[in-house]
Amino acid sequence: MRLRCWCRVGVLSVLPLAGCAAINAFGGLAQNFEYQKEIEVLAQYAGLEHRTVAILVDSDLALRYERPSLVPELTVNLARAIGRNVPGIRIMSPAYVLQWQYETPEWNLLPRGEVAKQLGVERVLWVDMQVFRLHPKGNAWLWEGVAEAEVGIVEEGGYDPDEFIDAWHVSVVFPDLTVLERDAASEQSILLGLEANFVKRTSWLFYPHLEPKYPDKFQGGDGVTGT
Repeated sequence: MRLRCWCRVGVLSVLPLAGCAAINAFGGLAQNFEYQKEIEVLAQYAGLEHRTVAILVDSDLALRYERPSLVPELTVNLARAIGRNVPGIRIMSPAYVLQWQYETPEWNLLPRGEVAKQLGVERVLWVDMQVFRLHPKGNAWLWEGVAEAEVGIVEEGGYDPDEFIDAWHVSVVFPDLTVLERDAASEQSILLGLEANFVKRTSWLFYPHLEPKYPDKFQGGDGVTGT
């Protein structure tokens, strides 16, 4: 009899603990669900809609020498991302823009309004790459991709076409890890990830999109979503 009473007490004493565990588990699931929420963010500049647009990417000579394919790749990928998300936009062929840059010495020293006139577009999306590196400075044994640029919009025929009507500083990293040793990933994967993050963050300036509500806790990757 004592044994049976002891067993009953044991079962009853476990039930409240199991209930607490279930409540805690539910609370954890609810919190994790909250962390995975995405919110709609409006375009910071909607003036590319139904306009003719040229995308110009610039960088200094050192970066162009180190990564000669960077400017063409960013030009093409930005045109693709913005072109499929901005209503009515008509983007000048990236091949034509790149050829014009090649054939126009010191084009980046021209008045910005003159650049728009020569290209015959209503808007110029001007991307001045300032930083693009895959390692910490002086340490080739770790991966630490960083890309930074000044991004501006030129409105042909505007109040002051030689000045940006709006401008932003875009800065991204890849991967979003504290330490990643060189043997843990290939250079190509870091390069592609960094370029993709930069293209997304830059193109997001010009159309509504979804972003993680809590980027640091979002489990969808690096906190960069959308197209």
